[in-house]
Amino acid sequence: MAPMGIRLSPLGIAVFCLLGVGVIYHLYAGVLSSRIASFRQKSTVDLRDLLALSMEAAVQGGREVKRIREDNTLEEKSKGKTKEGASEKLTLGDLNSHRKMFYLIKNTYPYIQVNSEEHANAEGEATVWTRIIPEEILGKISGMKEVPAERITVWIDPLDATQEYTENLQKYVTTMVCVAVDGDPVIGVIHKPFTGYTAWGFVGEGSNVAPRASYNTNFPKVVVSRSHSGYKVLALLDPTDEEQETADIYIHVTYIKKWDICAGDAILRSLGGQMTTLKGEQIDYSGTEGNKGGLLASIKTDHKALVKRLPPWEESKQ
Repeated sequence: MAPMGIRLSPLGIAVFCLLGVGVIYHLYAGVLSSRIASFRQKSTVDLRDLLALSMEAAVQGGREVKRIREDNTLEEKSKGKTKEGASEKLTLGDLNSHRKMFYLIKNTYPYIQVNSEEHANAEGEATVWTRIIPEEILGKISGMKEVPAERITVWIDPLDATQEYTENLQKYVTTMVCVAVDGDPVIGVIHKPFTGYTAWGFVGEGSNVAPRASYNTNFPKVVVSRSHSGYKVLALLDPTDEEQETADIYIHVTYIKKWDICAGDAILRSLGGQMTTLKGEQIDYSGTEGNKGGLLASIKTDHKALVKRLPPWEESKQ
């Protein structure tokens, strides 16, 4: 006897079975489509969120840099020579900062490309971003700026100016994060671990820093360096602290990695400034990690005129 006194004929049983399969199919299809929709949603990133995450990464890395310097547990060693023959220093500050910054970003957005100056063999950090967006960002940047993850490349410098770090020249030391979309720098963050100051810029949206009122283009003060590029870019802007040097133009004439310059480039662009190769070419922040063409950075000046005033640049001399 069937339940409720209902008798099912062989044909009815067959129909019920078919309907049951249909119900199961539709349930499965619903779950599958839900998962596909979730995957599609996760494959895009809101750039405002990524700016806030980049700031948090730079700050967390900076805490490690500061702690290890103050504890004097640098464990300094050399990781080789630069193309110019100088020794490249590596410290525990570099590695610990890398782990904090790299894994905070990768644990939050595992599907975006993150390039770091350092490579730690130890297990990664379990940290995941809290998704708290600072008020200064909420007040200047609106949300819903979604970009497909495959178009994004993140460049992080866990400790810029390691040589100066080992000498305890704290004012030159920064941690940096840059977000490039289709090779163009869009978000830049430069953090000073020993003062707690953080500069950021979002191209086309806003920044928490500003250019100075005027610049001397006739007899400009030019800053040239082989390292601590984050500090040098800040020198072109309104002074952030008493120890910050100022300059009218920043020039770099040797080979340099993109994690050293991408954040500064983004901040300058967000303020209407420019950073190019010494030939005036835009720098592509995708693909290989190196920039062989040197760089020229300026703001509130005729950048093309500056390029023309430079002596002939021959890349083969590097």
